[in-house]
Amino acid sequence: MSRIGKRPINIPEGAKVRKRDNVVYVEGPKGKLDYSLMQGIDVDIKDNTIAVIRSSDDKQHRALHGLARALIANMIKGVMEGFSKQLEIIGVGFKAQVSGKKLTLNLGFSHTIEYRIPDGIAIETPKPTQIVVKGIDKQAVGETAAEIRDFYKPEPYKGKGIRYVGEYVRKKAGKTVA
Repeated sequence: MSRIGKRPINIPEGAKVRKRDNVVYVEGPKGKLDYSLMQGIDVDIKDNTIAVIRSSDDKQHRALHGLARALIANMIKGVMEGFSKQLEIIGVGFKAQVSGKKLTLNLGFSHTIEYRIPDGIAIETPKPTQIVVKGIDKQAVGETAAEIRDFYKPEPYKGKGIRYVGEYVRKKAGKTVA
């Protein structure tokens, strides 16, 4: 039995969860999300708890059991609290700025980078060297943050680039030291 899959999910006050035609709909104060259940996985909604049930002990069903539970739990957390990822920009003259539905990045290239902000995602720049990505869908928030980071990954010699807050970049000695 999957340790994660067998744990029930509590539905907090203010969230509505319903299932229709193998699709789980979650609604909360921050928005709405839906998730199509895989074949062999079912959901039982009773009182204020959700139980994820698998139809057999088949290897595929065991693998999807914990995944389905985690995705539904993340949907509930997303519509109630939301998710966020913080990025920091390291480098002289490097900065970010949000204008409308575009994130403009100056990263030392000969051109500025214009990134169109996807629907359902909010990006803030509290400081010119900080980027905060927010949204209700955990996967979309993580993917957007990763796409922004890919414009200039942190390099190991000077540490310049875009990194997650708290990410450790191991520095290498240059060839003059070696």
